[in-house]
Amino acid sequence: MIFVNLPVSDVAASRAFYTALGFSVNEQFSDDSSVSVVVSDTIFLQLLSRERFASFLPEGRRVGDPRQATAAMHALSCEGREEVDAMVEKALGAGGGTWMPAQDHGSMYGSSFTDPDGHVWEPMWMDPAQAQ
Repeated sequence: MIFVNLPVSDVAASRAFYTALGFSVNEQFSDDSSVSVVVSDTIFLQLLSRERFASFLPEGRRVGDPRQATAAMHALSCEGREEVDAMVEKALGAGGGTWMPAQDHGSMYGSSFTDPDGHVWEPMWMDPAQAQ
């Protein structure tokens, strides 16, 4: 399992964005300062207000701003090219931004977008026969 903790500027806006992508929310681990997004049975996002995120950092460390510098790109596996394109379309329609254009390498296809805070997401598909 993977749990990705991300700082966000507006918890409610982040909730709306990620649910517009089709992800669900685990209300048990959500409140006014964070939202727990269920991407899959093994992937969870904890979107925390910048203040709450900072409370988990060692003294003297600052919360980074993904709009100013890219520290990570999160790739999500999709079932096919259509799912890749549909996720990007949903993201852009829900207030996300463009990142890099789609890339088609025959047996691998991917695209990308940013969430409203600038976190980079890369939906991708790889031909299962080529992945072995």
